[in-house]
Amino acid sequence: MFGLAYGDALGAPTEFLSYAEIMRRYDVPGPRELPVHGGVALVTDDTQMALAVAEALADVLGADSSREPTGTPANTPDSSPGGSPGAVPDGPVAGGRGPRLDAKRLTPRLRTHFLTWWASPDNNRAPGNTCLRACEALADGVEWSWATIRGSKGCGANMRVSPVALVDGIGEAERCGAAQLQAAMTHGHPTALAASDLTAAAVHALRAGVAPKDLPAYLRAHAEAQRSVYHGDWLGDELWRGPFGTTPEAFVERGWDECLAVLDRLDAALVLADRRSDPCRVTGAGWVAEEAFATGLLCFLMYEDAPVDALARAAASSGDSDSIAALAGAFAGAAYGMSAWPAEWEPVIEYRADLVRLSEALAR
Repeated sequence: MFGLAYGDALGAPTEFLSYAEIMRRYDVPGPRELPVHGGVALVTDDTQMALAVAEALADVLGADSSREPTGTPANTPDSSPGGSPGAVPDGPVAGGRGPRLDAKRLTPRLRTHFLTWWASPDNNRAPGNTCLRACEALADGVEWSWATIRGSKGCGANMRVSPVALVDGIGEAERCGAAQLQAAMTHGHPTALAASDLTAAAVHALRAGVAPKDLPAYLRAHAEAQRSVYHGDWLGDELWRGPFGTTPEAFVERGWDECLAVLDRLDAALVLADRRSDPCRVTGAGWVAEEAFATGLLCFLMYEDAPVDALARAAASSGDSDSIAALAGAFAGAAYGMSAWPAEWEPVIEYRADLVRLSEALAR
């Protein structure tokens, strides 16, 4: 959670600059000091929405199971979870009785916290149009599968997904379903769902001890296993009906195939291992979900032994720098914990109290 916020804060000032402009201001790898103004390092909507997802999860996991929220979502069939066998353990409580996480409980809480963010006066950090339009429809009472922007696969879908990977004691199907649901409520494109799932899988795998060098192969295996799995118990029976597929399976295959293609580009970029050119050159500028995932992961993997440099390199990118750096920070934080970051960063990061509270809530 802190790594995501640190990357977000580092990348915010460079988001709309060209690579040449960034390099005139900073040497390689890029900015290595949080931009502090008035004693605070400000974040963007990336961290704000990640906190909204974390709030929704904390509500579900901390709630008395006998008390359900009002507004049970439509399109939530009672089918059993689908999914593929997990290749990494599910955390310290795996095998025990884990938390109950399902669409019926999570959907109304995501809706509540997304709308709280949408209506907040602090929602003034250049938020994405997709999130704003979808939340406006949700505020008007539209059911989420119709409020979502069907053609959007912007990185707003997965810049916020990392909290899903911090929930221990749930199975892979639940993790995949929750990651895809939180994306689908605003971004209805199948690639937005797949890239969010893949991002959560990366964070979870790093937390579980998968070595960074082994992560690309692990993620490719995950993508191939999930390629034809439509999580209908999370996504309902309306989302897939559109321009991207004639069946639920064809719908999700479109998204996973685009993610597999960007994993090919990630492999090519890692072979080059070019620390001086724009990180976006091979894996993309990050305005769309799969490219933000791949470019953020590229920066982390190029500097796996130097997390601050990984964030600096991600922030010094010509594309969606704050989202790329936020994802790189989430990956590094998942791998190394708070020891990855300078101690002087924690007191100044915006939303510090919320980051602490929600990290502890998810840990419990």
